[in-house]
Amino acid sequence: MAGTERREQLLQTLRIFSEANGPSGFEHELARTALEVLQPYGESYIDSLQNVYLERAGNSRDRVLVQLDAHLDEVGLIVQSVSPQGLLRILPLGSWVASNVPSHRFRVRNSEGKWIPALATSKPPHYMSDAERNSPIVFTAIQLDVGATSAEEISEKFKIRIAAPVVPDVDLFYDEKNDVLIGKAFDCRIGCTALVETLSSLAEEELACDVIAALSSQEEVGGRGAEVATRMTEPDLAIVFEGTPADDTFGSPDSQQTLLGKGPMLRHLDVSMITHPGFQRFALDLAEKEGIPVQEAVRSGGGTNGGIIHKMGGGIPTIVLGVPVRYIHTSYGIAKLYDLEKTADLAVALLKAINDDTYEEILAGDGL
Repeated sequence: MAGTERREQLLQTLRIFSEANGPSGFEHELARTALEVLQPYGESYIDSLQNVYLERAGNSRDRVLVQLDAHLDEVGLIVQSVSPQGLLRILPLGSWVASNVPSHRFRVRNSEGKWIPALATSKPPHYMSDAERNSPIVFTAIQLDVGATSAEEISEKFKIRIAAPVVPDVDLFYDEKNDVLIGKAFDCRIGCTALVETLSSLAEEELACDVIAALSSQEEVGGRGAEVATRMTEPDLAIVFEGTPADDTFGSPDSQQTLLGKGPMLRHLDVSMITHPGFQRFALDLAEKEGIPVQEAVRSGGGTNGGIIHKMGGGIPTIVLGVPVRYIHTSYGIAKLYDLEKTADLAVALLKAINDDTYEEILAGDGL
């Protein structure tokens, strides 16, 4: 596929995923969309936890099996209760810093399935005491305002119930000249897009390995979907796609390991996993051979579905291909289409290179 056509397809897929609503535990709408996106590449289906699977056309089930993973869910909020004034008290779904929530636009799903616009409240400075101005923001002080004036209006007019899911209200923006993407839920809809692009690029290829994709649910609340999906698929190897936090706008240059425009980041360690050294070295050497730019990182924080997957069965060699994204776990992220392309390129190269013999090399590899 020509470069321009490929980029247009990538952008279209990312827009579908990014603008969809699907916080942890409420991936249903997005899962149905993902099912349609995956259908051209094999047999796709959804389980009861809203994991979406794709059994690649051409699988024989007598070769090494590689699972591709990317999580569907995004960080969001959930309505805990309604105040007498018609404001919605909220709790986080996933990891938020409370100060990143006030004054932003959100969408609240009502009982009719409609997404209602809302603003996260922020007390005007005119009414703040000095103590309030200097106090840290906590979630218990943040509410959502849909424009109601009473709890009765919330129920009767807006049709909003407690436990309603909430997501940021953000549309995707792309600056083609400077290759700048701005949007919501790049963690991990940008990973979902890389996974789909990998399948698309291999649609006419014959591989020496079998491939199953799992767009998994509830990663942001503990990797619950990935655990179920990996039990179902029982892979020999796993490649996890992530929208991974970029660190190029803070810290000293010598500590930065995840920069925009430098290709996918492959982590050697985070708090959830020590990456299998044999598989990691196989991927890094292949990237060098194919001329695909990559970044390496040793992370002191964070975790991915890889932390769940690599402990399943008898242990599954797992690597994580991270697309760098600035400001994840907020309403907005910044990324580059270039990094998304190179992430898919590396995944394609890996799947072309994996066979029964290289699988044994990966298992025996010690990272040297």
